[in-house]
Amino acid sequence: MADDVERSRSARRAAERALIGVVHHYGGRPEFVVLGGLVPELLCAGSGYHHAGTTDVDVQVDLEIALGAAQTRRLELALLNAEFEPDGERVWRWRADGPERGAVVKFELLADLPNHPAGAEIVFDGCASLGAANLRGTGFAARDVEVRQLTAKVQDVVQVAEVQVTGLGGFLLAKCAAAYSHRKRKDWYDIAFVLLHNDQGGPDAAAARILDLFRSELQALRTPLDDLKANFADPRAQGPEAYADQMLVDHPDLDPTTLRADAVLAIGAFFDALRG
Repeated sequence: MADDVERSRSARRAAERALIGVVHHYGGRPEFVVLGGLVPELLCAGSGYHHAGTTDVDVQVDLEIALGAAQTRRLELALLNAEFEPDGERVWRWRADGPERGAVVKFELLADLPNHPAGAEIVFDGCASLGAANLRGTGFAARDVEVRQLTAKVQDVVQVAEVQVTGLGGFLLAKCAAAYSHRKRKDWYDIAFVLLHNDQGGPDAAAARILDLFRSELQALRTPLDDLKANFADPRAQGPEAYADQMLVDHPDLDPTTLRADAVLAIGAFFDALRG
């Protein structure tokens, strides 16, 4: 996924409108599961703080793939009818112009198939230009799912779309794997934001959800989880710095020292709760 993603309220609105357009043309609730930068605001709807958002629409497509070529072709046609175009170099990334001049929305398809190598590109049978990037850890998103309704005004008409969105546990584990693999500041920011501001009750609730769904798999995730903890080891580590820097863009009245300390405490509490 790209590093230069715009993070703003207008970017998020553009991404949501694009996603709703795809679902409209799909004709019903898709099998894919939304993960990535659109999800934190949904998991933290009761928070008084804004999440930065993204112009990326990331979806986990293991369930689409499992239903066969007719299903993936249906998704490709929905993307085409929603005015997305293939990236040209990556079968897992499609692009569409956003409502603002120069804005581009990227629709990115991710899988986690054990019979394909990590990082491989998977081309879907029956599709002309559609596929997925096989990224380890994204499969957690498809195993902790909530159904949500999204709304957006498109040309003065309010459109509603029902989509599957990853829940708190699936989001955090998928993000931990992404942060370990890609070292992107946005992933550390997203993790800290969701741990601190989720509607379920903070780091303890997040750990409880993971233990409820994925306890038997935590040992296999020890390396990315330990890496996450190391990147939040103290207030000057990369994780707290990434969280504070983005929060100050969206909330410039906040204190950076407090923000960094909050991020360190959130990760520490999360790990303590996971250890039980």
